[in-house]
Amino acid sequence: MSRFAPLPEPPYYAVIFTAQRKGADAGYGAMADKMAELAASQPGYLGVETTRDEGGLGITVSYWQDEAALKNWKQVSEHLFAQKMGREKWYDHYTLRVAKVERHYDGPEGR
Repeated sequence: MSRFAPLPEPPYYAVIFTAQRKGADAGYGAMADKMAELAASQPGYLGVETTRDEGGLGITVSYWQDEAALKNWKQVSEHLFAQKMGREKWYDHYTLRVAKVERHYDGPEGR
């Protein structure tokens, strides 16, 4: 199973979420699974790639068909609740970046 999102030809959008977790799970894992499932059901969702190191630094990149799709995702009530919980319970620090992907290249395994 590939950990790379199967993406169409650009253009599309990438939302890059980098976060430093606090120590305890405190329900984080269950919420992360729920948000992944919910995001995948949203119109315009293209895929996700995520990784986390042993020190709690995680990077999640979600991909969206257009800016309207990612703006709609930002307003889903369950997602708004998860964001609130993240600020209050789960993250010491986070950064969110939004980028328009204009081209991409695949390496040897992705040809």
